[in-house]
Amino acid sequence: MAPPVDFEPTGPALEVARAALARGLCDECYGRLFGRLGRGLTNPQRTERLVAALGGERPPPQVPCPVCGDSFARLDVWVDRARRAAEGREWHRFTCGSRWDPERLAAEEALWAELRTEWGESARAAFNREWGKRLGAATGAEGGPDRPDVVFLGDLPVGRVEVTVLSLYVRGRYRKLDRTLPQTRWPCRRCQGRGCVTCGGTGKTYPTSVEELVAAPFVAATAAEGTRFHGMGREDIDARMLGRGRPFVLELLRPVHRTVDLAALAAAVAPTSDGRVEVVDVRASDAQEVVRVKEAAPEKSYRVGVLGAAEVGKVNEALDLATARAIAQRTPTRVAHRRSDRVRTRRVVTARLVDASDGRFTLDLRTEAGTYVKEWVEGDGGRTEPSLASLVGVPLKVEYLDVLAIHDPEE
Repeated sequence: MAPPVDFEPTGPALEVARAALARGLCDECYGRLFGRLGRGLTNPQRTERLVAALGGERPPPQVPCPVCGDSFARLDVWVDRARRAAEGREWHRFTCGSRWDPERLAAEEALWAELRTEWGESARAAFNREWGKRLGAATGAEGGPDRPDVVFLGDLPVGRVEVTVLSLYVRGRYRKLDRTLPQTRWPCRRCQGRGCVTCGGTGKTYPTSVEELVAAPFVAATAAEGTRFHGMGREDIDARMLGRGRPFVLELLRPVHRTVDLAALAAAVAPTSDGRVEVVDVRASDAQEVVRVKEAAPEKSYRVGVLGAAEVGKVNEALDLATARAIAQRTPTRVAHRRSDRVRTRRVVTARLVDASDGRFTLDLRTEAGTYVKEWVEGDGGRTEPSLASLVGVPLKVEYLDVLAIHDPEE
Protein backbone atom coordinates (compact mmCIF):
# COMPACT_ATOMS: atom_id res chain seq x y z
CA MET A 1 0.00 0.00 0.00
CA ALA A 2 1.23 3.51 -0.81
CA PRO A 3 2.19 5.66 2.19
CA PRO A 4 -0.45 8.11 3.42
CA VAL A 5 -0.48 11.54 1.83
CA ASP A 6 -0.90 14.52 4.13
CA PHE A 7 -4.56 15.47 4.33
CA GLU A 8 -4.97 18.90 5.84
CA PRO A 9 -8.30 20.21 4.58
CA THR A 10 -8.50 23.91 3.91
CA GLY A 11 -10.62 26.28 1.84
CA PRO A 12 -13.56 24.71 -0.05
CA ALA A 13 -13.03 21.26 1.48
CA LEU A 14 -13.22 22.68 4.98
CA GLU A 15 -16.43 24.56 4.13
CA VAL A 16 -18.02 21.31 2.86
CA ALA A 17 -16.89 19.55 6.04
CA ARG A 18 -18.48 22.25 8.21
CA ALA A 19 -21.77 22.09 6.27
CA ALA A 20 -21.88 18.30 6.64
CA LEU A 21 -21.47 18.28 10.43
CA ALA A 22 -25.19 18.44 11.12
CA ARG A 23 -26.13 15.62 8.71
CA GLY A 24 -25.64 12.84 11.27
CA LEU A 25 -23.36 10.79 9.04
CA CYS A 26 -21.35 7.85 10.37
CA ASP A 27 -17.56 8.12 10.34
CA GLU A 28 -17.35 6.15 7.10
CA CYS A 29 -19.88 8.23 5.19
CA TYR A 30 -18.61 11.56 6.51
CA GLY A 31 -15.06 10.70 5.44
CA ARG A 32 -16.28 9.46 2.04
CA LEU A 33 -17.37 12.99 1.16
CA PHE A 34 -13.63 13.56 0.71
CA GLY A 35 -12.66 10.04 -0.44
CA ARG A 36 -10.61 11.33 -3.37
CA LEU A 37 -8.44 13.53 -1.18
CA GLY A 38 -5.37 11.97 0.37
CA ARG A 39 -4.02 8.52 -0.31
CA GLY A 40 -3.56 5.58 2.03
CA LEU A 41 -6.15 6.86 4.51
CA THR A 42 -9.33 5.16 5.62
CA ASN A 43 -12.51 7.20 5.55
CA PRO A 44 -12.79 7.21 9.37
CA GLN A 45 -9.23 8.64 9.43
CA ARG A 46 -10.36 11.40 7.09
CA THR A 47 -13.27 12.09 9.42
CA GLU A 48 -10.89 12.37 12.36
CA ARG A 49 -8.72 14.93 10.59
CA LEU A 50 -11.71 16.91 9.33
CA VAL A 51 -13.28 17.17 12.78
CA ALA A 52 -9.94 18.20 14.30
CA ALA A 53 -9.58 20.93 11.66
CA LEU A 54 -13.05 22.21 12.61
CA GLY A 55 -12.20 22.50 16.28
CA GLY A 56 -12.79 18.96 17.51
CA GLU A 57 -16.54 19.19 18.08
CA ARG A 58 -19.07 17.11 16.12
CA PRO A 59 -22.71 16.22 16.79
CA PRO A 60 -23.18 12.47 17.42
CA PRO A 61 -24.00 10.39 14.32
CA GLN A 62 -27.57 9.25 13.71
CA VAL A 63 -28.47 5.58 14.16
CA PRO A 64 -28.87 4.24 11.59
CA CYS A 65 -26.71 6.40 9.35
CA PRO A 66 -28.97 8.32 6.91
CA VAL A 67 -26.70 7.46 3.98
CA CYS A 68 -25.50 3.85 4.39
CA GLY A 69 -28.03 2.57 6.90
CA ASP A 70 -25.13 1.41 9.09
CA SER A 71 -24.03 -1.08 6.41
CA PHE A 72 -20.37 -0.37 7.19
CA ALA A 73 -20.95 -1.16 10.85
CA ARG A 74 -22.04 -4.68 9.83
CA LEU A 75 -19.05 -5.57 7.63
CA ASP A 76 -18.12 -8.50 9.89
CA VAL A 77 -21.63 -9.91 9.37
CA TRP A 78 -21.07 -9.78 5.60
CA VAL A 79 -17.71 -11.51 6.00
CA ASP A 80 -19.45 -14.35 7.82
CA ARG A 81 -22.17 -14.54 5.16
CA ALA A 82 -19.57 -14.77 2.38
CA ARG A 83 -17.71 -17.56 4.13
CA ARG A 84 -20.90 -19.53 4.62
CA ALA A 85 -21.98 -18.96 0.99
CA ALA A 86 -18.74 -20.56 -0.26
CA GLU A 87 -18.51 -23.21 2.43
CA GLY A 88 -17.13 -26.52 1.22
CA ARG A 89 -15.39 -25.00 -1.82
CA GLU A 90 -11.72 -24.28 -2.32
CA TRP A 91 -10.88 -20.69 -3.26
CA HIS A 92 -7.75 -18.59 -3.01
CA ARG A 93 -8.61 -15.44 -4.96
CA PHE A 94 -11.85 -13.51 -4.81
CA THR A 95 -13.54 -10.25 -5.64
CA CYS A 96 -16.49 -8.53 -3.96
CA GLY A 97 -19.43 -6.60 -5.33
CA SER A 98 -22.65 -5.32 -3.83
CA ARG A 99 -26.22 -4.51 -4.76
CA TRP A 100 -27.74 -1.46 -3.06
CA ASP A 101 -31.18 0.09 -2.86
CA PRO A 102 -31.24 2.53 -5.83
CA GLU A 103 -33.06 5.11 -3.71
CA ARG A 104 -30.27 5.06 -1.14
CA LEU A 105 -27.63 5.61 -3.81
CA ALA A 106 -29.70 8.40 -5.37
CA ALA A 107 -30.02 10.08 -1.96
CA GLU A 108 -26.26 9.95 -1.56
CA GLU A 109 -25.73 11.68 -4.89
CA ALA A 110 -28.32 14.30 -3.95
CA LEU A 111 -26.38 14.98 -0.74
CA TRP A 112 -23.18 15.43 -2.72
CA ALA A 113 -24.89 17.91 -5.00
CA GLU A 114 -26.34 19.82 -2.07
CA LEU A 115 -23.01 20.02 -0.24
CA ARG A 116 -21.15 20.67 -3.50
CA THR A 117 -18.45 18.12 -2.76
CA GLU A 118 -16.16 17.29 -5.65
CA TRP A 119 -14.31 14.52 -3.85
CA GLY A 120 -16.93 11.93 -2.91
CA GLU A 121 -16.49 8.15 -3.11
CA SER A 122 -19.64 6.08 -3.63
CA ALA A 123 -20.95 3.93 -0.81
CA ARG A 124 -20.94 0.89 -3.08
CA ALA A 125 -17.27 1.26 -4.07
CA ALA A 126 -16.17 1.84 -0.49
CA PHE A 127 -18.25 -1.05 0.83
CA ASN A 128 -16.81 -3.45 -1.76
CA ARG A 129 -13.27 -2.43 -0.87
CA GLU A 130 -13.69 -2.58 2.90
CA TRP A 131 -15.62 -5.86 2.72
CA GLY A 132 -12.87 -7.34 0.58
CA LYS A 133 -10.15 -6.20 2.99
CA ARG A 134 -11.89 -7.81 5.96
CA LEU A 135 -12.73 -10.98 4.06
CA GLY A 136 -9.12 -11.35 2.95
CA ALA A 137 -7.86 -10.82 6.50
CA ALA A 138 -10.31 -13.40 7.85
CA THR A 139 -9.57 -16.11 5.28
CA GLY A 140 -6.03 -15.49 4.05
CA ALA A 141 -7.35 -15.33 0.47
CA GLU A 142 -6.27 -12.62 -1.95
CA GLY A 143 -8.85 -10.05 -3.04
CA GLY A 144 -8.83 -8.23 -6.36
CA PRO A 145 -10.31 -8.28 -9.86
CA ASP A 146 -7.51 -10.32 -11.46
CA ARG A 147 -8.53 -13.94 -12.16
CA PRO A 148 -10.66 -14.60 -9.06
CA ASP A 149 -11.80 -18.10 -8.11
CA VAL A 150 -15.09 -16.80 -6.70
CA VAL A 151 -17.10 -13.59 -6.89
CA PHE A 152 -19.20 -12.54 -3.90
CA LEU A 153 -22.20 -10.31 -4.47
CA GLY A 154 -23.72 -8.84 -1.35
CA ASP A 155 -27.42 -8.03 -1.78
CA LEU A 156 -27.79 -5.41 0.93
CA PRO A 157 -31.58 -4.89 0.74
CA VAL A 158 -32.12 -8.67 1.04
CA GLY A 159 -29.26 -9.42 3.43
CA ARG A 160 -27.85 -12.28 1.38
CA VAL A 161 -24.57 -13.13 -0.36
CA GLU A 162 -24.62 -14.72 -3.82
CA VAL A 163 -21.46 -16.54 -4.82
CA THR A 164 -20.34 -17.16 -8.38
CA VAL A 165 -17.73 -19.90 -8.74
CA LEU A 166 -15.56 -19.21 -11.76
CA SER A 167 -14.36 -21.94 -14.07
CA LEU A 168 -11.04 -23.72 -13.73
CA TYR A 169 -9.11 -23.92 -17.03
CA VAL A 170 -6.59 -26.54 -18.13
CA ARG A 171 -4.53 -26.23 -21.32
CA GLY A 172 -3.07 -29.28 -23.01
CA ARG A 173 -2.76 -31.26 -26.23
CA TYR A 174 -4.66 -34.44 -27.05
CA ARG A 175 -3.77 -37.32 -29.32
CA LYS A 176 -6.74 -39.25 -30.69
CA LEU A 177 -5.90 -42.83 -31.68
CA ASP A 178 -9.42 -44.04 -32.44
CA ARG A 179 -11.27 -43.44 -35.73
CA THR A 180 -14.72 -43.54 -34.13
CA LEU A 181 -14.54 -40.58 -31.74
CA PRO A 182 -15.99 -37.10 -32.26
CA GLN A 183 -14.12 -34.29 -30.53
CA THR A 184 -17.07 -33.13 -28.42
CA ARG A 185 -20.33 -34.58 -27.16
CA TRP A 186 -22.66 -34.90 -30.15
CA PRO A 187 -26.36 -34.62 -29.20
CA CYS A 188 -28.77 -36.99 -30.90
CA ARG A 189 -30.30 -35.19 -33.89
CA ARG A 190 -33.71 -36.75 -33.35
CA CYS A 191 -34.21 -35.84 -29.68
CA GLN A 192 -31.65 -32.99 -29.36
CA GLY A 193 -30.04 -34.62 -26.33
CA ARG A 194 -33.19 -35.45 -24.36
CA GLY A 195 -32.99 -39.22 -24.93
CA CYS A 196 -35.05 -41.32 -27.32
CA VAL A 197 -35.31 -44.77 -28.91
CA THR A 198 -32.87 -43.84 -31.67
CA CYS A 199 -30.04 -42.99 -29.24
CA GLY A 200 -30.98 -45.63 -26.68
CA GLY A 201 -31.86 -42.98 -24.14
CA THR A 202 -28.33 -41.53 -24.04
CA GLY A 203 -29.17 -38.30 -25.84
CA LYS A 204 -25.98 -38.76 -27.89
CA THR A 205 -25.19 -39.73 -31.48
CA TYR A 206 -21.92 -41.36 -30.41
CA PRO A 207 -21.35 -43.21 -27.13
CA THR A 208 -18.50 -40.92 -26.05
CA SER A 209 -16.11 -38.25 -27.29
CA VAL A 210 -12.61 -36.87 -26.85
CA GLU A 211 -14.07 -34.23 -24.54
CA GLU A 212 -15.71 -36.77 -22.24
CA LEU A 213 -12.70 -39.08 -22.13
CA VAL A 214 -10.28 -36.21 -21.45
CA ALA A 215 -12.55 -34.57 -18.88
CA ALA A 216 -13.38 -37.66 -16.82
CA PRO A 217 -10.31 -37.70 -14.50
CA PHE A 218 -10.40 -33.90 -14.11
CA VAL A 219 -14.10 -33.85 -13.24
CA ALA A 220 -13.62 -36.61 -10.70
CA ALA A 221 -10.72 -34.78 -9.03
CA THR A 222 -12.31 -31.32 -8.95
CA ALA A 223 -15.97 -32.35 -8.46
CA ALA A 224 -16.85 -29.93 -11.26
CA GLU A 225 -20.49 -29.66 -12.28
CA GLY A 226 -19.72 -29.87 -16.00
CA THR A 227 -17.23 -29.04 -18.73
CA ARG A 228 -16.73 -27.09 -21.93
CA PHE A 229 -14.11 -28.21 -24.42
CA HIS A 230 -12.32 -25.62 -26.55
CA GLY A 231 -10.16 -27.15 -29.28
CA MET A 232 -7.86 -25.47 -31.78
CA GLY A 233 -10.03 -26.69 -34.61
CA ARG A 234 -11.15 -30.31 -34.89
CA GLU A 235 -10.42 -33.37 -36.99
CA ASP A 236 -13.04 -35.58 -38.65
CA ILE A 237 -14.48 -38.35 -36.52
CA ASP A 238 -12.73 -41.01 -38.62
CA ALA A 239 -9.37 -39.21 -38.60
CA ARG A 240 -6.65 -39.82 -36.04
CA MET A 241 -4.84 -36.92 -34.34
CA LEU A 242 -1.16 -37.92 -34.01
CA GLY A 243 2.16 -36.13 -33.48
CA ARG A 244 2.25 -33.82 -30.46
CA GLY A 245 -1.51 -33.60 -30.52
CA ARG A 246 -4.12 -30.88 -30.92
CA PRO A 247 -4.11 -27.93 -28.46
CA PHE A 248 -7.20 -27.56 -26.31
CA VAL A 249 -8.47 -25.81 -23.20
CA LEU A 250 -10.71 -27.80 -20.87
CA GLU A 251 -13.07 -25.57 -18.89
CA LEU A 252 -14.27 -27.11 -15.63
CA LEU A 253 -17.53 -25.53 -14.46
CA ARG A 254 -18.10 -24.67 -10.79
CA PRO A 255 -15.33 -26.88 -9.37
CA VAL A 256 -15.31 -27.72 -5.68
CA HIS A 257 -11.56 -28.41 -5.60
CA ARG A 258 -9.03 -26.27 -7.45
CA THR A 259 -5.66 -27.64 -6.31
CA VAL A 260 -5.05 -30.84 -8.28
CA ASP A 261 -2.09 -32.65 -9.84
CA LEU A 262 -2.60 -31.79 -13.51
CA ALA A 263 0.19 -34.06 -14.76
CA ALA A 264 -1.21 -37.06 -12.89
CA LEU A 265 -4.72 -36.42 -14.18
CA ALA A 266 -3.44 -36.08 -17.75
CA ALA A 267 -1.56 -39.36 -17.39
CA ALA A 268 -4.80 -41.03 -16.26
CA VAL A 269 -6.60 -40.23 -19.52
CA ALA A 270 -4.93 -42.95 -21.59
CA PRO A 271 -5.67 -45.90 -19.26
CA THR A 272 -9.21 -44.72 -18.41
CA SER A 273 -9.97 -44.31 -22.13
CA ASP A 274 -8.54 -47.75 -23.00
CA GLY A 275 -5.79 -46.08 -25.00
CA ARG A 276 -8.16 -44.23 -27.32
CA VAL A 277 -6.98 -40.76 -26.23
CA GLU A 278 -3.75 -39.43 -24.74
CA VAL A 279 -3.12 -36.02 -23.17
CA VAL A 280 0.26 -34.27 -22.88
CA ASP A 281 1.71 -30.85 -22.05
CA VAL A 282 -0.95 -29.87 -19.51
CA ARG A 283 -0.78 -26.66 -17.51
CA ALA A 284 -3.10 -24.19 -15.83
CA SER A 285 -4.85 -21.79 -18.19
CA ASP A 286 -7.45 -19.01 -18.18
CA ALA A 287 -10.43 -17.63 -20.07
CA GLN A 288 -8.27 -15.39 -22.24
CA GLU A 289 -6.44 -18.42 -23.60
CA VAL A 290 -9.76 -19.91 -24.71
CA VAL A 291 -10.13 -16.97 -27.09
CA ARG A 292 -6.60 -17.42 -28.42
CA VAL A 293 -7.11 -21.15 -28.97
CA LYS A 294 -10.46 -20.67 -30.73
CA GLU A 295 -9.20 -17.85 -32.95
CA ALA A 296 -5.93 -19.53 -33.94
CA ALA A 297 -5.60 -20.59 -37.57
CA PRO A 298 -2.42 -22.68 -37.79
CA GLU A 299 -1.35 -24.72 -40.78
CA LYS A 300 -1.74 -28.49 -40.43
CA SER A 301 0.13 -31.53 -41.70
CA TYR A 302 -1.63 -34.72 -42.78
CA ARG A 303 -0.94 -38.22 -43.98
CA VAL A 304 -3.59 -39.34 -46.44
CA GLY A 305 -4.20 -42.83 -47.82
CA VAL A 306 -5.78 -42.61 -51.28
CA LEU A 307 -7.46 -45.27 -53.42
CA GLY A 308 -7.21 -44.77 -57.18
CA ALA A 309 -5.50 -46.16 -60.28
CA ALA A 310 -3.27 -43.16 -60.87
CA GLU A 311 0.22 -43.37 -62.33
CA VAL A 312 3.04 -42.23 -60.05
CA GLY A 313 4.33 -39.73 -62.57
CA LYS A 314 0.88 -38.26 -63.00
CA VAL A 315 0.41 -37.96 -59.22
CA ASN A 316 3.74 -36.15 -58.80
CA GLU A 317 2.89 -33.81 -61.66
CA ALA A 318 -0.52 -33.10 -60.11
CA LEU A 319 1.02 -32.38 -56.71
CA ASP A 320 3.38 -29.83 -58.27
CA LEU A 321 0.42 -28.13 -59.93
CA ALA A 322 -1.66 -28.22 -56.76
CA THR A 323 0.95 -26.45 -54.63
CA ALA A 324 1.55 -23.79 -57.27
CA ARG A 325 -1.95 -22.30 -57.18
CA ALA A 326 -4.82 -21.64 -54.81
CA ILE A 327 -7.85 -23.90 -54.66
CA ALA A 328 -11.47 -22.81 -54.45
CA GLN A 329 -13.57 -24.88 -52.06
CA ARG A 330 -17.30 -24.51 -51.91
CA THR A 331 -18.74 -25.63 -48.56
CA PRO A 332 -18.58 -29.45 -48.69
CA THR A 333 -21.76 -31.43 -49.14
CA ARG A 334 -21.20 -33.28 -45.86
CA VAL A 335 -21.24 -30.09 -43.75
CA ALA A 336 -23.56 -27.93 -45.88
CA HIS A 337 -26.41 -28.48 -43.39
CA ARG A 338 -24.52 -26.65 -40.63
CA ARG A 339 -22.23 -24.19 -42.42
CA SER A 340 -22.91 -21.27 -44.72
CA ASP A 341 -22.71 -22.13 -48.41
CA ARG A 342 -19.83 -20.10 -49.81
CA VAL A 343 -16.56 -20.52 -51.66
CA ARG A 344 -13.34 -20.36 -49.62
CA THR A 345 -9.87 -19.93 -51.09
CA ARG A 346 -7.23 -22.18 -49.57
CA ARG A 347 -3.74 -23.45 -50.39
CA VAL A 348 -1.95 -26.77 -50.19
CA VAL A 349 1.41 -25.54 -48.92
CA THR A 350 3.43 -28.71 -49.54
CA ALA A 351 2.55 -32.12 -50.94
CA ARG A 352 4.71 -35.25 -51.24
CA LEU A 353 4.04 -38.74 -52.52
CA VAL A 354 5.21 -41.17 -49.84
CA ASP A 355 4.55 -44.49 -51.59
CA ALA A 356 2.32 -46.07 -54.21
CA SER A 357 1.27 -49.66 -55.00
CA ASP A 358 -1.70 -51.75 -56.18
CA GLY A 359 -4.18 -48.94 -56.91
CA ARG A 360 -3.46 -46.90 -53.81
CA PHE A 361 -0.93 -44.29 -52.71
CA THR A 362 0.02 -42.29 -49.64
CA LEU A 363 0.51 -38.53 -49.40
CA ASP A 364 2.04 -36.18 -46.85
CA LEU A 365 0.43 -32.72 -47.01
CA ARG A 366 0.73 -29.38 -45.29
CA THR A 367 -2.24 -27.08 -45.79
CA GLU A 368 -3.62 -23.76 -44.72
CA ALA A 369 -6.13 -23.72 -41.87
CA GLY A 370 -9.63 -24.56 -42.97
CA THR A 371 -8.67 -26.71 -45.95
CA TYR A 372 -11.02 -29.64 -46.52
CA VAL A 373 -8.49 -32.34 -47.36
CA LYS A 374 -10.90 -35.12 -48.30
CA GLU A 375 -12.72 -32.84 -50.72
CA TRP A 376 -9.43 -31.61 -52.16
CA VAL A 377 -8.48 -35.20 -52.95
CA GLU A 378 -11.86 -36.40 -54.23
CA GLY A 379 -13.35 -33.24 -55.73
CA ASP A 380 -16.75 -33.39 -53.95
CA GLY A 381 -18.68 -33.43 -57.22
CA GLY A 382 -16.86 -30.39 -58.56
CA ARG A 383 -17.27 -28.27 -55.42
CA THR A 384 -13.46 -28.14 -54.99
CA GLU A 385 -11.46 -26.83 -57.96
CA PRO A 386 -8.94 -27.96 -58.81
CA SER A 387 -9.03 -31.25 -56.93
CA LEU A 388 -6.32 -33.86 -57.02
CA ALA A 389 -8.73 -36.19 -58.82
CA SER A 390 -9.30 -33.63 -61.55
CA LEU A 391 -5.57 -33.05 -61.93
CA VAL A 392 -4.67 -36.74 -62.28
CA GLY A 393 -7.74 -37.44 -64.39
CA VAL A 394 -9.03 -40.49 -62.50
CA PRO A 395 -11.53 -40.93 -59.64
CA LEU A 396 -9.90 -40.92 -56.19
CA LYS A 397 -11.17 -41.94 -52.78
CA VAL A 398 -9.66 -41.15 -49.38
CA GLU A 399 -9.02 -44.42 -47.56
CA TYR A 400 -7.81 -42.88 -44.31
CA LEU A 401 -6.68 -39.54 -42.92
CA ASP A 402 -4.29 -38.79 -40.06
CA VAL A 403 -3.42 -35.34 -38.71
CA LEU A 404 0.32 -35.37 -38.09
CA ALA A 405 0.83 -31.87 -36.68
CA ILE A 406 -0.92 -28.65 -35.72
CA HIS A 407 1.62 -25.95 -36.48
CA ASP A 408 0.74 -23.57 -33.66
CA PRO A 409 3.48 -21.46 -32.01
CA GLU A 410 4.07 -24.03 -29.24
CA GLU A 411 4.48 -26.82 -31.78
